Amino acid sequence: MTGTNTAEAIVHPDATATGKPHYEVLDGLRGTAAVMVVIFHIMGMPIAWSDQGQWLHHAAMAVDFFFGLSGFVVAYAYDARWTRMSVGQFCTFRLIRLHPLVLLGVALGLISFLVDPFAPDQKLIPLSVVLRDFALACLLLPHAVLPNRWTDTHSLNSPAWSLLQEYIGNLAYALVLRRLGTRALGAALAVTAAVLLWLLWQRNSIDMGSDWTTWWGAPARMAFSFTMGLWLYRVRERAPKLRLSWVALSAILVLIFATPLVPHSVPHGNGLFEAVAAMVLFPAIILCGAHSEIGKVELALCKFAGRISYPLYILHYPFLLIYMNYALFRKPPASTLYLAGAGSFVLVVAASWLALKLYDEPVRAWLKRALT
Repeated sequence: MTGTNTAEAIVHPDATATGKPHYEVLDGLRGTAAVMVVIFHIMGMPIAWSDQGQWLHHAAMAVDFFFGLSGFVVAYAYDARWTRMSVGQFCTFRLIRLHPLVLLGVALGLISFLVDPFAPDQKLIPLSVVLRDFALACLLLPHAVLPNRWTDTHSLNSPAWSLLQEYIGNLAYALVLRRLGTRALGAALAVTAAVLLWLLWQRNSIDMGSDWTTWWGAPARMAFSFTMGLWLYRVRERAPKLRLSWVALSAILVLIFATPLVPHSVPHGNGLFEAVAAMVLFPAIILCGAHSEIGKVELALCKFAGRISYPLYILHYPFLLIYMNYALFRKPPASTLYLAGAGSFVLVVAASWLALKLYDEPVRAWLKRALT
């Protein structure tokens, strides 16, 4: 990868905060994972998260993949800047990049909760309580469980739990991890891997952290995958330079997510499979994506997928909560539910693109001019 000048950064609005061009295949893979999360939620909500009827059995692991990508990209964008950048400036850059859509997602979550026509019990919650939770959610802080929101720590917009972890990981990078040599960073990675392996051995699943019953699993997942991404960036030139297309790497991701759960008759089997995916397969996919080159058509698809991935991930849940309550309270026939699910998918993609173009990019551009 090479640097870019200011003019090139203007031509490519999806450049990093430093003006460097993105690793386009990695951007495309982030889009692939975001789509898988949306489909996973569309399939899981009407069946109360039962695995029977779910096709993307391990798609909750997309969050671990996101954390790994984030560590790699943060190291790429910022490792060389610390001689001329303060911790405060770094935090400002990251808040500009991430928080406008956090706020929009929370606002959509509030609207979704208040106007949902399919869940009358939500109207029984005092508005003061909902607004209190809204204020906490704007700061990415966990809040009390609201009706028809399972036991999520971020009831108004559940995916925000992972953004809280993202912020924690970024702060750890700015204060400590960036200062470590490659060997010390590798040692830190080994410690986080041991903790995550222990949790997987105990719980037999990596799907933890988004709800109040498993909230303590969130930092363990983030700590390993984010540190792994940082370390991978440091050693990328020493790793084998395997090259696969975005389509091929996306297919591998989908296969991982679609692999059936290991039966309980195999003790710890599911946890071990997810450990291999998070600790071996995901790093290999990231390295392959970082080393790969693609043609113009695939490049255009990766750019689009990369740009829409974050809005799609952070904004889809409030829309799908209305779809979920329609499915659970109205209990429509399967054919109608399939149409509702397909329509919801189209809606969230369209809304995410409009949010990117009409809100996120203009707001970020204004914030950059005002604050940097």
